[in-house]
Amino acid sequence: MANNIYLQQSLVSQLDRQQQAGHKSVILWFTGLSGAGKSTLAHAVEKALFDMGCRTFVFDGDNVRHGLCADLAFSVADRQENIRRIGEMSKLFLEAGVIALTAFISPYQSDRERVRKLVQNDQFIEIYCKASLSICEQRDVKGLYAKARSGEIKDFTGISSPYEPPLKPEIELDTGVESLEHCVNQVLAYLKVRGVITG
Repeated sequence: MANNIYLQQSLVSQLDRQQQAGHKSVILWFTGLSGAGKSTLAHAVEKALFDMGCRTFVFDGDNVRHGLCADLAFSVADRQENIRRIGEMSKLFLEAGVIALTAFISPYQSDRERVRKLVQNDQFIEIYCKASLSICEQRDVKGLYAKARSGEIKDFTGISSPYEPPLKPEIELDTGVESLEHCVNQVLAYLKVRGVITG
C-alpha cells in the first residue's frame, strides 16, 4: 500500500444505511459456467428485490469488462485480478447498504474465497448456478463454445480452462433444469430465512 494514505471513517455506518433501507446488505455471488444462467438469474432476482423496495445493483461479467476491467484479458492472472476488483467494489456497495449481486464465472475456488474473506462470512452468499456443459453449449447463442472448441478462443472455461465448482455454496440451483421463476423463488426464500429481507 502507498505511503501517506489513511482510511477515513464515515459518520454514517453500514448499519445506519441498512436501517434506512429496511434490509441487510449482502453480496449475492452467482457463479457457474458460461450459459448456466447467472446473469439472467441475477437480474431477475434484482428485479424481484427492487420491486420489494430493496436497494440493489448487479455487477455483470460482460458489462464490467466494458469499463472497470476493460484492460484485462482472460489469462489466469487477469481472471484473478478481475475477481479481486469486483470483490473490492462489491464490498463498497455492501458498506453502502446495498444488496450487491455479481454474475461472474469466477472459475477458481481460491478467488471466490478471497472475496468471502473481505467481508463478514454471513454477508457473502455464494450461489452456484449448476448446469451441465452440454446444456450450456445448447444455450450458447453467441457461439462461444463452438469457437473455443475450434481453437478460436483460448482459455475458455469448461473447454480449455478449468472451472472449480463451489465446495459448500450457500445456495445450489439446478439452472439447467429448473425454471427461472423457481430459481428466483429459491433465492428469495433463502434471503428471508437468513433475515436479509422480510415479508
